[in-house]
Amino acid sequence: MTKPKVKSPMCAIKIIYGCLLVLAMASSPLLAQKVPVIERTLSNGMKLLLVERHDDASVAGGWVAHVGSSNERPGITGIAHLFEHMMFKGTPTLGTTNNQRDHEIILEQEKFRDQMRAEEVKMRQAMRRGEIDDIAKLENKTERYRELEKKFNALVAEQRQMLVKNEFFKIYTSNGGSGMNAYTSDDMTAYFVNVPSNKLELWMWMESERLLRPVFREFYSERDVVFEERRMRTESTPLGKFNETFNSVFWESHPYSWPTVGWPSDISAISKAQADEFYATFYAPQNITLILVGDLDAEKTALLIEKYFSRIPRGKKEAPDVVTLEVKQVAEKRMNAEAETNPQVDILWHTVPFGHKDSYPLAILGQLLSTRTGRLFKGMVLTNEVATDVWGHQMSQKWAGSFNIGGEAKDGKTPAEVEAAIYVELEKLGANEVPAEELQKVKNNFAAGEYRKLGSNSAILMQLLHCDGMGDWRAINESGAKYQAVTAADVQRVVKAYLTKENRAVATYTRKVETAKAH
Repeated sequence: MTKPKVKSPMCAIKIIYGCLLVLAMASSPLLAQKVPVIERTLSNGMKLLLVERHDDASVAGGWVAHVGSSNERPGITGIAHLFEHMMFKGTPTLGTTNNQRDHEIILEQEKFRDQMRAEEVKMRQAMRRGEIDDIAKLENKTERYRELEKKFNALVAEQRQMLVKNEFFKIYTSNGGSGMNAYTSDDMTAYFVNVPSNKLELWMWMESERLLRPVFREFYSERDVVFEERRMRTESTPLGKFNETFNSVFWESHPYSWPTVGWPSDISAISKAQADEFYATFYAPQNITLILVGDLDAEKTALLIEKYFSRIPRGKKEAPDVVTLEVKQVAEKRMNAEAETNPQVDILWHTVPFGHKDSYPLAILGQLLSTRTGRLFKGMVLTNEVATDVWGHQMSQKWAGSFNIGGEAKDGKTPAEVEAAIYVELEKLGANEVPAEELQKVKNNFAAGEYRKLGSNSAILMQLLHCDGMGDWRAINESGAKYQAVTAADVQRVVKAYLTKENRAVATYTRKVETAKAH
């Protein structure tokens, strides 16, 4: 009779530690991540979220306007992102040394701009007739437009003499603030900064002032800045223009089809009158949530917030919902591109939005496929050696969602071979349930990730901004348990339900022949 092998004490310790780690990751972080959010609603309809954390004498403060590029329409795409820039331009008392003359200049500028827009109509008509090729070119501008532009630019030069650049930033940093920034997405626009707790009332004054009395000075100059940003980030990058095109191919009817930065012709045509109307609708108090996390007294803070922010009158109308939903895709879509990049394939499938019950198994699926320990890397990079890089993840947005898988071809391999290998891995997931150990490992990673996201005031603020912007701040406390509740059957089900041929769009990238030869 063969004696059973006896494991060493160290091996036994490792086994016990491993079991404890699994239990810890599956349970304690879920309990630890409960954020004690206090929710209030101001008299003007603005929502307030407060989180007391007395780890250090600081507060992470921010607010989210429930507006992004999906709330735009053709003709004004990019306007939500433009507002991210404009909200730092100041107030009657911030950003200028002569508010009265500054105001007069803005009014005079608009008179010239109205006349310039009338000339732009003529230029667009000439372009449609084929008489000119681009209204942005200097040689194609009418003589009257050039005269008006010269007068307008003289006003711009005068205004710049009285501007105080970056005064918001200077005031915050001189008072111990840090990390002031903002971002715009398809679904929201968020603003945030860290301040010492004894400067919290300064934050209230600064932020309420720019919501109550914003001055959109340098509007047309900033419009040009956004246009340049688009050129650098989209048009001057190897895949920028192609990604934009692929996105518009994938989204057939939904507003997600246009880029957050906006289409070039729209950016250069947005008027200040359109901006004022957009602001009145989407930056009204009832469409904004204030969030403060850190060393604060919730009750006292709520009273001060009411004092400062209730000065902003409630909007006259409610911000409209996005009602144009994505039509059901009925056939596979394909885009074949030649680009200055390594040969690769990128695949998108239509899935579900933020908070949908299937968003959780889809997120788990993404983790099963991605990372260097995921199925795509093991199967396509290590085993079959068709790819050098792979990726996969679920993207749940406010109104809709998508699942992305892609890979970069290894030398001697083609995007078609990479694509075929992706489908092999998906077929395995559709045919057999994920083993319990593999699924639990991914769940542990999710639990650890959820826990790490709550390690500081700023981290909690960013999570609350995101969750509230997507529709429900409570997801910060509820999503962890929902990830843990995902079963192997759930993963198999979403693979079969969503990752189908007729529901996907495929982009393949190859180098141009002359470029490929050079390499």
